[in-house]
Amino acid sequence: MSKFSLTGRVALVTGGARGCGLAFAQGLAEAGADVAVFDMIDPVAEYHEISATLGVKTKFYKIDVTSNENLSEGFAAVKKDFDGKLDIVVACAGVNKNVEFLDTTIEEYEKLFAVNSKGVFFTAQLGAKAMIENGTKHGSIVLVASIASHMAIRSQRSSAYCGTKGSVRAMVAPIAAEMNKHGIRVNSVSPGYVRTEMTAPFPHLLESWKDEIMNGRVAEPDDIKGACVFLASDASRYCTGTDIRVDGGVTMW
Repeated sequence: MSKFSLTGRVALVTGGARGCGLAFAQGLAEAGADVAVFDMIDPVAEYHEISATLGVKTKFYKIDVTSNENLSEGFAAVKKDFDGKLDIVVACAGVNKNVEFLDTTIEEYEKLFAVNSKGVFFTAQLGAKAMIENGTKHGSIVLVASIASHMAIRSQRSSAYCGTKGSVRAMVAPIAAEMNKHGIRVNSVSPGYVRTEMTAPFPHLLESWKDEIMNGRVAEPDDIKGACVFLASDASRYCTGTDIRVDGGVTMW
């Protein structure tokens, strides 16, 4: 079980102020990691409980992942605040838009692509550069894709979103191949339907999703964080270039 321990390591999670990103930040902290969080929204109450409850260091930065300048400033701040260490990067920041394919505007698509694909790519790039610079022996980059990279979402009109998430999963293997010589593993997690602050206001969707899921229930954030901890830890030291679906079997049903 010691291989799952992240004690003494520093992790960075984008989109970690709430929802799936917060769940990943909590899981990494529970495994012993100090955690930096990037987000454009202020963290929910549960974020503020991480440090007090688990005794790890946490720090929040208001960062726009679509701005390379702002993203670079964030990484520089993490380097300063966490004594130059960075071992784990989880690129989770993402947005969705329910819009018909024929009605999708260029502006809507570009916003989705900027956050979900460009933001993920350059978060991974800056994270890899930081890991190489500090010489970590435990480098792990986890990109957060989605079941939308594996299937159409029946209950929503989200072709543009699916495309951006598909690009995330597609970039994992080639980045992993290039980072292998630096001892940095790169993988992705594809969460399924999760009950979060973003989905809770739509009970009709949560109810309809149950019929699509093999095990008949929508995931809670606590259900998905284990995959991230596994990929961040030495327990997955032989995993690189792969994707883990945490979806209750919805993509296999």
